[in-house]
Amino acid sequence: MATMTRAHPGFTGVVQHDWPRPRGWTPTQRLDADVATLPGVGPTLAKRLRGFGIRSVRDLLLHAPRRYESAVDQVAISKLGETEGEVAIEGRIVSARARPLRRRRTLVTAAVRDDSGGQINASFFNQPWLADKLTPGTEVRLRGKLGRFGFDVKSYDIGEARKTADHAPVYPASEQIPSARLRELVRVALALHAHDFHDPLPAELDLPLQRDALAALHFPADESEAEAARRRLALDELVALQLVVARLRDTDAVAPSLARPGALIERYRDVLPFKLTEHQESAIAEIDADLGRTTPMQRLLQGDVGSGKTVVALYGLLRAVENDRQGALMAPTETLAEQHFLTIEPLCAQLGVRCVLLTGSVGSKAIRDEIANGVAQIAVGTHALIQRDVAFADLAVAVVDEQHRFGVEQRKMLSEARPSRSWDAADDAAPEGTVLWTGPEGDVAAAASGGGGARLRWAGADTGQGRESPHVLHMTATPIPRTLALTIYGDLSVSEIAKPPANRKPIVTARVGAERSSDAYGRLRVHLDAGRQAYIVCPLIEQSETRLARAAEEEAERLRRAELRGYRVGLLHGKLKTAERREVMRQFKEHELDVLVATTVIEVGVDVPNATIMIVQEADRFGLAQLHQLRGRVGRGGEQSYCLLISRPVEELSETADRRLQALVDTTDGFELAQIDLDLRREGQLLGTQQSGWSDLRFTKLRRDHALIERARELAAELCDEDGPWQDEANRLASGADAAA
Repeated sequence: MATMTRAHPGFTGVVQHDWPRPRGWTPTQRLDADVATLPGVGPTLAKRLRGFGIRSVRDLLLHAPRRYESAVDQVAISKLGETEGEVAIEGRIVSARARPLRRRRTLVTAAVRDDSGGQINASFFNQPWLADKLTPGTEVRLRGKLGRFGFDVKSYDIGEARKTADHAPVYPASEQIPSARLRELVRVALALHAHDFHDPLPAELDLPLQRDALAALHFPADESEAEAARRRLALDELVALQLVVARLRDTDAVAPSLARPGALIERYRDVLPFKLTEHQESAIAEIDADLGRTTPMQRLLQGDVGSGKTVVALYGLLRAVENDRQGALMAPTETLAEQHFLTIEPLCAQLGVRCVLLTGSVGSKAIRDEIANGVAQIAVGTHALIQRDVAFADLAVAVVDEQHRFGVEQRKMLSEARPSRSWDAADDAAPEGTVLWTGPEGDVAAAASGGGGARLRWAGADTGQGRESPHVLHMTATPIPRTLALTIYGDLSVSEIAKPPANRKPIVTARVGAERSSDAYGRLRVHLDAGRQAYIVCPLIEQSETRLARAAEEEAERLRRAELRGYRVGLLHGKLKTAERREVMRQFKEHELDVLVATTVIEVGVDVPNATIMIVQEADRFGLAQLHQLRGRVGRGGEQSYCLLISRPVEELSETADRRLQALVDTTDGFELAQIDLDLRREGQLLGTQQSGWSDLRFTKLRRDHALIERARELAAELCDEDGPWQDEANRLASGADAAA
């Protein structure tokens, strides 16, 4: 085999296949080509592969094995009758043929003879393409066991010097695409396309080539080689991720240095109906320090459910108002934006601060004009805040809530959206020395406006110190371990609010088998009869939002006729119109409803202190973080609150589902649950679209790659200003994050 330069000891490189490759394509085009371009992949198989998220050749080569088989003993064919379980044999092909079986299955049978003279028929199921490769005289190494058709092969090496069959990769697979089939597809893709990977790492790092690492990942000679390959590929994706994060920072930007807290902040503290906790005060002190600098704040505020993050965020917004500037809070959904507005606006009204709401369905030209001329001092909204017909007069502090649900460019647009004024281009020229606000694509942001012309947003005069940007506070209600936070958010400063206000009692959580659900509803009625309120969360189903809404409607109607007859039952789901949703929430907050039947739209932002009990139907269908967020809708007052998790019997649950539910019973600490979640889930899932917007961490193991993360951060800093393969990979990662958000 050809040995590649800088190959890691144990890496033996990749042999190019003699099959023709697409002509006239660049290496990047070949890697990003549809997986159906591979030999042996037809429309049906391509569709099945897409079900695994494998759409391109690159996806296939980066489809990481879930684990590897342990090595087994090698025996002579003549001794197979004395063995039990899996073993390995070596020999040469005598003959081979393929024959069809029922249900469109195929069996390839090959006669194999070893040096001892023993011979046996080896059976390969559903791999008809092997018949052409198993030519007489070909050396093979097979792993498997005796079965109905002779020696049933589980993994194999054909004509290779390396003994990779002993450590065969086991991929996430299904009955339609068994792991052995994926292994063979990867073998073909490696032979054709491994050399299309152009390694961007500097040679002086003395690391294995990326293409050799891929070969060792899928066909390792031993466990240490597989681990070395994983770490090499993990370094790639971590550096690319850090380059994406770097796009959120603008080293040339300057922010307004805000004066120390004054009278408005004193009044704010006075109107709060409670004393801030030690953790809230600590976070505020860190924010104050950032706001006093001319370097734009980039801080992540994370806290457990009900820990009081919104109070801290409003503090930062009021600091802007106190300095005669504006603040903005952007939430990912209309429901969450509305809940923030309903929480913040009454406090602002007491302080004489004008607070407005702007979402896709709420907000008129008058509201946009208030934002543009500075009458609106705080704007709460969705991504509507960064649309091109919205211009801030003087934005100084921006809060991005649940920021992992926004794409990279969306977050960057808000951090850039700080025009000092707006004007009608038809009437006036841009003031001398101004810098037009530009979007991520470099285009001047302009939008039609009433009154005659294109209203342009500009970022203020260039003072020679750089473009002015607002201070940005990123906020999340999904606690994550600090190591993970630093991995995802780069060098953002991190503030944590680990404990809820002292007057709140820990929520009591209990598991209830589906056969005892009547007991759960009996407990709920006790709370209702005592004047309290309740939530019932409908099961999470893998269907469209429309079907989920319909299921919620049917369940609400069933409950009105059965367990909750005589009680006032409301319904909240994502398909309700904005006015309907706001009316339902108003009724529930004012206790015109006793029970709110809802989908996961209540996961964040809903705050009704009188609600003291929640039932989650089919709780085993939900993720750990999501269940913890749902549970946080109760326990917001001084009364003891309860969360009842209805699920299938324990014996019907998977081990992971059982551990997930039990973890919720055992603790209410969101940071502890975050660590448990990290232990239960693969990193790629943890960073998947529903969790954070990052979907491409395939090889990193956050529990043990601390040193690798630090090294990636250092490398990214060196490569940040360079073009080439790293930036290409960063572009792909950023596109995936934006598409997922």
